[in-house]
Amino acid sequence: MQEQPEDEGEFRALDDYLQRLQAGESPDRRALLEKHPDLASALACLEALDRLAPPAGAVTLLQSGDLQMPAGGPPCDFGAYELLAEVGRGGMGVVYKARQKSLDRLVAVKMILSSHLASADHVRRFQAEAKAAARLSHPNIVHIHEVGQFHGQHYFVMEHVEGMSLAQRLAIAPLDVDSAVRILAKVARAVAHLHRHQIVHRDLKPSNILLDSNDEPYVTDFGLAKVFAPGSEMTATGVIAGTPSYMAPEQAAGRGAEIGPACDIYSLGAILYEMLTGRPPFAEENPLDTLMQVLSREPTLPRRLNSRIPRGLELICLKCLAKSPQDRYPSADELADELDRYCRGEALAVKPPNLIQRLWSWTRREPALASRLAALAVFYVVELVNFVLGAVPASFHAQITAITAAWILSSFALQQCLRFQRWSIPARFFWGVLDSAFLLAALLIADGAASPLVVGYPLLIVGSGLWFRVRFVWFMTALSLASYGVLVVEFYYWSPELQRNFDRAPDRHVVFIVAMLVTAAVVAYLVDRVRALSSYFGQRL
Repeated sequence: MQEQPEDEGEFRALDDYLQRLQAGESPDRRALLEKHPDLASALACLEALDRLAPPAGAVTLLQSGDLQMPAGGPPCDFGAYELLAEVGRGGMGVVYKARQKSLDRLVAVKMILSSHLASADHVRRFQAEAKAAARLSHPNIVHIHEVGQFHGQHYFVMEHVEGMSLAQRLAIAPLDVDSAVRILAKVARAVAHLHRHQIVHRDLKPSNILLDSNDEPYVTDFGLAKVFAPGSEMTATGVIAGTPSYMAPEQAAGRGAEIGPACDIYSLGAILYEMLTGRPPFAEENPLDTLMQVLSREPTLPRRLNSRIPRGLELICLKCLAKSPQDRYPSADELADELDRYCRGEALAVKPPNLIQRLWSWTRREPALASRLAALAVFYVVELVNFVLGAVPASFHAQITAITAAWILSSFALQQCLRFQRWSIPARFFWGVLDSAFLLAALLIADGAASPLVVGYPLLIVGSGLWFRVRFVWFMTALSLASYGVLVVEFYYWSPELQRNFDRAPDRHVVFIVAMLVTAAVVAYLVDRVRALSSYFGQRL
């Protein structure tokens, strides 16, 4: 066994030598040995290790199974291919631009991430993607050349599209209407080809559509494809899978039995929406909030975001985004036909919604405003009937009318503020203050704490949970408690006449206050759980 260098100067010299090697320099080995001959054994060991290391530019498989390529370095050998650069990475795979040595052509090589640690389900999904795509032959679908393994690394080789994704294209500049329609019509034809082969893509989005130098689109990434054919159950995961902003409601709800071609038609509508407006139909701060918007809300009308969008194209987009699959286009071919009719200036099959449909869509698009208007309408109709029957004096009716009108006008104004990201959060809190203030004003001119309208306070607390902010729930709870406290003081000290026909025992007020606190605690807990789930799914989607 060779002796180790004992002199501190030798250790420093060896450390300096190693640092210079790692920095890419070529230190003088002979000069080092002349000065420190005892380092001969250590240098011999380093040289032996260096001979065992792979040559520069070779592929290195990490313990996780991912490939490590030197940035800006030479091509990496990978079997029959030379990997040139990484061009994309997703939740399950990574794509490299490569050169096929035998044919001297550019290709794209996709590999499963973390191959050595991948579960059987990940490998099965990766293989299902390759098999699904290999069955297809369409000018607007990326073609699969080869499927295989190399040193345990699963991969398949695709046609290389020189250009960028639609997502990258939209990030540079918005598309004009004619280009958007032309691209989507071709993508819809490609998707129709998928459906004729019993394949549903399930993850159509701008980043999965490639554009060549002529803006010709190519559909790619079949990692979530679901094949509806005997023996193909393995391609369906049975869980929520996809990208929330482009996911159909039935897909977002995890209703696997309902997932079919209509899901892809919804996604095509979402892509068209983004090409026309510059943003997807729903894009909240986290995936779970986005999923809930997909399930319950209507998107903002495209023409409200871009007034230059033709009305007919807006109708096509909204028909694709219908909540019910039956209300969308029956097939991707029919969507493409509709887009072709639009390009030719012919009459469209889609018809404008009637008044009832428009009203229903508006209530789903503006739920906060619609719910308040509905509650205020019921309240005012009851008060109006009482006034007509002579149950209340004209002065009381006038005051209630003024409060209701002010409440409605302020609600409309605050709803407009919600459209602007800068004012969205402050508008919610200010809206809560006004709701509490207007309710207090109405109760003060009515029967105060003796009025059945005090049920509005628990309703305000419950409604605050719809904003999915724990702080907002407790903010509305504090406002409701303070407002009800004013009514209690009024009941005992300012309006003693209310006590003649109502129980003046304080335990009723204590029970009501405790009930509000319990309601707030339950709502806040549920909101907190939802936020925790949102963070969890945000890491997985």
